[in-house]
Amino acid sequence: MPRSVNAVASRKRRKKILKQTKGNFLARRNVWTVAKNTWEKGLTYAYRDRKKKKIEFRALWIQRINAAVREYGMTYSEFMGLINKKGIAINRKVLADLAMNHPEAFKAIVDSVK
Repeated sequence: MPRSVNAVASRKRRKKILKQTKGNFLARRNVWTVAKNTWEKGLTYAYRDRKKKKIEFRALWIQRINAAVREYGMTYSEFMGLINKKGIAINRKVLADLAMNHPEAFKAIVDSVK
């Protein structure tokens, strides 16, 4: 009796991964073993960088807040300490947005903290 292989399912599985590696360079796009390795590594990077993205945005917000409060003669750590002491519950994302796009509102917050 001949060996039965489910070629339809195998081909479908391979085509799915090769479709996801479209746009890669040279063999990474169309040689099955290379493409599979590239695809797996890409998924690893995607998972890692979803976590890293949050860290990078927080760092960006801190830099923007720090730059904005320096204009008023304060440092970031002093400002955040005073904000927490006053009980103002505004997160860094909103503070950074106010500092960039609404400087008058940010100045009002700084004045209320001083």
